[in-house]
Amino acid sequence: MSVSQQSSMSVTDAVQNPLVDRYGRHITYLRISVTDRCDFRCTYCMAEDMTFLPKRDVLSFEEIDSIASAFIGRGVTKVRLTGGEPLVRRDIMALVERLARHLGSGLGELTMTTNGSQLRRYADGLAAAGVKRINISLDTLDEARFTAITRRGRIADVLDGIDAAAAAGLKIKLNMVAMRGVNDDEIEPMIAWAHGRGFGLTLIEGMPLGEVGIDRVDSYLPLKELRDRLATRFTLEKLDHRTGGPARYVWVKETGGLLGFITPMSHNFCESCNRVRLTATGQLFMCLGQEDQVDLRTALRDGGKTTLDAALDHAMILKPKGHDFVLDRDHTAPALQRHMSVTGG
Repeated sequence: MSVSQQSSMSVTDAVQNPLVDRYGRHITYLRISVTDRCDFRCTYCMAEDMTFLPKRDVLSFEEIDSIASAFIGRGVTKVRLTGGEPLVRRDIMALVERLARHLGSGLGELTMTTNGSQLRRYADGLAAAGVKRINISLDTLDEARFTAITRRGRIADVLDGIDAAAAAGLKIKLNMVAMRGVNDDEIEPMIAWAHGRGFGLTLIEGMPLGEVGIDRVDSYLPLKELRDRLATRFTLEKLDHRTGGPARYVWVKETGGLLGFITPMSHNFCESCNRVRLTATGQLFMCLGQEDQVDLRTALRDGGKTTLDAALDHAMILKPKGHDFVLDRDHTAPALQRHMSVTGG
């Protein structure tokens, strides 16, 4: 058992009314989508022409804080801010600083997943607020390919943001969606580049969420296949290391770095799921791959903390055992019409 798991369990065990679903899984990890908006339109995540939420429908920072506080009071030890792209939300640092007050008082970690485009502007502030590490999505190091995948991004901005985050002392892990015929020839170079800079790298299987205008079947790359390929070149040493999420890690002996695998399609690890996801409109999704949801915004606005706690209890009853993702020639349509950006991955 890792140190992070031990810490999470000790905090949860001390909570009077922890969040435990009907399968006995303790919910200790809350992902909060602060906006569905993004300055990129990555091909596997969004359609090129997206319709975003009216700003009036998005939770206020005060509401996000109230909901997060309720979760922390019931044993959540890790909060991750996501989007869309969280750093495009206006005055986002006000929310980060507000949530950071819980660090050391129930909350063990406040972190973020970002595309890196705005990191030059925010890296120092994130570090000063108490954020220790961040995940940065980066699917290629090739400038033309980056523009094609993101449809509008500039890789120079992301690399500059990575430099700023490293200079600020943030621990960095890169997330790379592995896609056959798109970037699968860059996996080994990305491992070398990331580990050469002291960054971890996690490889992720593409997921069938939302209509995005590409053939996901053709681009789907099972990570078991990829791992077997990597094992012919590298010595992959299995680790018990955990960061609170679904990734399973190995140590790459030749590069001296951490390599993670997230396999929602080929091996989903649902049996140990400790996560729930709050959308920017206050809907709580208990599973990324299911549509069951609980309206926490209405609960908070109508009844305050008491009604919110009751809604969390109801959510634990609804949390499914696992998702039902299928991707093959007989199931080419998205498993869900909801885009990844709605629930923040």
